Amino acid sequence: MTQTVARRTLVAFHAHPDDEALLTAGTMARAAAQGHRVVLVVATDGAVGLASADYRLQGLGEVRRREALASAAALGVTHTHWLGYADSGLDDDPVPDIAPAAAADDDRGSDPEGAVRFVQAPLGEAADRLADILVQERADVLLSYDANGGYGHRDHVKVHEVGALAAVRAGTPRVLEATIPRDLIVRAIRLSAKVYPYPPEFDPDSFTRAYTARREITHRIDVHRYAARKRAAMRAHASQASADGGDRTLAAFLRIPRPFYDAIFGREWYRDPAHPPGAPIARDIFAGLP
Repeated sequence: MTQTVARRTLVAFHAHPDDEALLTAGTMARAAAQGHRVVLVVATDGAVGLASADYRLQGLGEVRRREALASAAALGVTHTHWLGYADSGLDDDPVPDIAPAAAADDDRGSDPEGAVRFVQAPLGEAADRLADILVQERADVLLSYDANGGYGHRDHVKVHEVGALAAVRAGTPRVLEATIPRDLIVRAIRLSAKVYPYPPEFDPDSFTRAYTARREITHRIDVHRYAARKRAAMRAHASQASADGGDRTLAAFLRIPRPFYDAIFGREWYRDPAHPPGAPIARDIFAGLP
């Protein structure tokens, strides 16, 4: 007797174009390969991200929109939504006082002139925009970020806040906070730094306070079989591997030879706030859903 596997919908919510390639790309590719629908939601245009002058002259927001769509295609994403906010920039950058944007348009990649910075967006308004997408897509699982926003970027923290509230308003059955075991990433960075020099802006010590303690991890997903797709998603974001006078962390990741790359990026981790205490680590993001 053949057992029918339910076709689920996975929605991955990210702050900027390229974020999807780093933390959740393997999970997204795995779900797509298994026949599930995968939807990408990007909160901002990424227009004030770091990149070389060549990309800035082309209009960085539009460049990063095209890169996100190429990454989504590599991962098997069904549809990409844009929440309609402007990039807030790094935490040390001042946030301009900009008038709020009009309501989000799912097919608009670049924010309209005068769009509100994501970090300044009213929480309820942003959550409603995302909740509308979750309802429209009939999301079974929402991928968001942990409370630290990973490494602490203010737009990533906002994704955590917006995602949590939107899931409640939309009645989404499961929220998984994308993260990395803190001790694991610190050890990996220290080992890789002996072979691959990281760029000056990269602070290894910042990761001792980032992401999630291992004891709080609830889901460990094996994505070794999808490492090539994850690498293709990273490669699609060429602007984020560029910089005037050198390259950046993404470029260093892409220089890692495949066997080592697959070992480093072959697992992805999540925290489910509703996971029963003491329950074993889950290995399937859809397991246990009604």
